[in-house]
Amino acid sequence: MTTATLRDWLLDDSPASRAQARLGSAYRATLGLLRNPLAVVGALIIIALVLIALFAPVIAGDPLAQDLPNRLKPPSAAHWMGTDELGRDIYARIVYGTRITLEIVLLVAILAAPLGLVLGAVAGYFGGWVDRLLMGLTDIFLSMPKLILALALTAALGPGIEHAIIAIAIASWPGYARIARAETLTIRRTEYIAAVQLQGASSVRVIWSHVLPLLTSSLIIRVTLDMAGIILTAAGLGFIGLGAQPPAPEWGAMISRGRSFILDQWWVATMPGFAIVIVSLGFCFLGDGLRDVLDPKAGGRR
Repeated sequence: MTTATLRDWLLDDSPASRAQARLGSAYRATLGLLRNPLAVVGALIIIALVLIALFAPVIAGDPLAQDLPNRLKPPSAAHWMGTDELGRDIYARIVYGTRITLEIVLLVAILAAPLGLVLGAVAGYFGGWVDRLLMGLTDIFLSMPKLILALALTAALGPGIEHAIIAIAIASWPGYARIARAETLTIRRTEYIAAVQLQGASSVRVIWSHVLPLLTSSLIIRVTLDMAGIILTAAGLGFIGLGAQPPAPEWGAMISRGRSFILDQWWVATMPGFAIVIVSLGFCFLGDGLRDVLDPKAGGRR
């Protein structure tokens, strides 16, 4: 099959199979992302983040190795981003810090997004007292700022990256639940859902097999856009000592230790700050591009 033939097969308006329809949809989404320069930049940043995390031992040295005679050295050929107060290479610590960042965002997404999705879909589909109960619980969490709630939960659970992940996940799920409920209220009134119900499908089957798949696009967009906020929240917890504990190379904790030297040895706090900003922008750019591709109506309103 030639390239032109494959492209025509993927873009066929009348796919012959479900696999062809899904591949065609993925191909169109990819083409849409490639037309958005900022989305491409964001995707490249995220791909680079993943590759750096995977190959950290190859591209950087030991992030915990101390060299006290060379403490607080400025960026040079020997230490690209300088050294900290214990002589540790900041470049190596930032490279290994990508692993902690990816661990946090992935685990928070895995914990918070499905929980919010299911609760929102159940509330929107059944309505009545189920909706009032679940959305009342959601509103209680939404009434508190996410960072403040995460701080309170982490302080109660104790410092540590595991507790920080749990706290951020608990603070993040209400937003997904609200979006899922709003879309479910529209989906449940469609003829498509009515036809499935007339065929005798149970409520569990309707929600699991027909409602949740239709909510996936919005969930992907929201999760991608929320990644930047999750990174900043995790960095904030690390900054005040409630996140990853020393000597782990967590970016927020690195900034906290470097603030004492910000006037004379600016690189100690600035380099991890740059890393947080760049990765956060990458997720924002990619999420904005995904919103335009997966939700054309939202893109057209902006």
